[in-house]
Amino acid sequence: MSPEEIIYLSVLLVSIPIGFFFKKGGPKVKQFGGAAAGLGLTLATCHIHTLHSLITILGTWFIINISPRSCHYLTLGWTFSYLLFFRTVTFFDLPEPTPFTNAVQLLLTLKMVSLANEVQEFTQAKKQEVTSFSKSSVIGVIPKMPGLVEILCYSYCYVGLMTGPFYRYRTHHDWLNQPDSSVIPSWQPLLSRAKMIPIFGVFFLVVSHFFPLNYVRSDAFYERGLPFRLFYMVPIFFIFRMRFYVAWLCAECACIAAAFGAYPTAAKSRSGGGPTVEYEPLSSRSADGEASTITYDYETIKNIDPHGTDFCVKVKDGMRYWNMSVQWWLAQYIYKSAPVRSYVMKSAWTMLISAYWHGIHPGYYLSFLTIPLCLAAEGAMESGLLKHLSSSGRVYGDWVQWFLKMRAYDYMCMGFVLLTFEDTVRYWSSIYYCIHVVAVAFFLLGKVLGFRRGQGSQKAKDGAVENPQHFE
Repeated sequence: MSPEEIIYLSVLLVSIPIGFFFKKGGPKVKQFGGAAAGLGLTLATCHIHTLHSLITILGTWFIINISPRSCHYLTLGWTFSYLLFFRTVTFFDLPEPTPFTNAVQLLLTLKMVSLANEVQEFTQAKKQEVTSFSKSSVIGVIPKMPGLVEILCYSYCYVGLMTGPFYRYRTHHDWLNQPDSSVIPSWQPLLSRAKMIPIFGVFFLVVSHFFPLNYVRSDAFYERGLPFRLFYMVPIFFIFRMRFYVAWLCAECACIAAAFGAYPTAAKSRSGGGPTVEYEPLSSRSADGEASTITYDYETIKNIDPHGTDFCVKVKDGMRYWNMSVQWWLAQYIYKSAPVRSYVMKSAWTMLISAYWHGIHPGYYLSFLTIPLCLAAEGAMESGLLKHLSSSGRVYGDWVQWFLKMRAYDYMCMGFVLLTFEDTVRYWSSIYYCIHVVAVAFFLLGKVLGFRRGQGSQKAKDGAVENPQHFE
């Protein structure tokens, strides 16, 4: 493990017992104590670079106040423009930010864009109330306009500060105002989420020892045979998954310990977004003082589904199970407002924005922009072949599709971890761009099969019209 990874893990592990303390605290303890803990952590790891996050927050606060009815896109432009400056500060002879500063800035960007959207929804709801003389019932709308202090406390709250999960301002507000968090379960769901962490951690340490990433950058690696080079991307992606499984599961445990993101199961919460239907308030005790029978879940802060990631069949589904709160953010604020209409092109636009959010390394763009090609091939084969298979044939088709999905993610992961254009292209060319070639081939095959099936269906219809007895 690198020194940065050890610090990340230490922060996550310390956050879990701290969560039990904040769970018992009142609104002010949670609000100011949680923000103080987060700000202290930021100052300790980011030092003077903490100013980047403060400038981002103050800029968003200014936009929200001068233009609350149209602040969403203005804030999106502001935060993403600042991200470009943040990543190019060395060109201005400014010191390079620490890796921890980058992590804080990434999550803060998502928070500020979401906050602006929530403020815009609040403003629209208030306008609707005035014009219709009825109270708005939009689910998840914030109860009031947040001030600078509330925004700072939300931004620097220690929960998910560096690793996620992403959560909305409304989720933070609901945590502060839980009427009786003592009856919200923490231990059982925490242990349920934590039970695989040691196993994933051991897998990470063992496999990363035998398959170091730096070996791919050496000339000796490319002197090995093609089968070895093809195989090597499998353990690299495995190491990549294990590292994030440990980090995100620990982050979820820190949330669960503090009862952060807990909602009644009836709210049908979604990762990142929170409740999707109206639900009873978090009243925890009945009139006679007995504990409430309301059941709770932590779907709002669920950020990873390891089983779904590893064993889902489609590339499309693999994205849904990975970094789930950020996927919700991308779907809500980028995909839905994409300037194109087709599914593949909207996905390409979303992946482009996601690559930019992650950084300016070419490997991000090479990897993320391979996903739309895989999605196009997947869609073409689904309509041209897979949906026409028998039930037994579909089982075999699913196994083949799962195998190809995993190899596609292995392939794309190499660009994500190698980062540079030269290293990524050198590796991909050494295995003859196999996933790109296979994806194009399956896309064309699916289209041909779909075209031939369409022609066959049209001939059958024409024959039926010419022979009316076919309708009898």
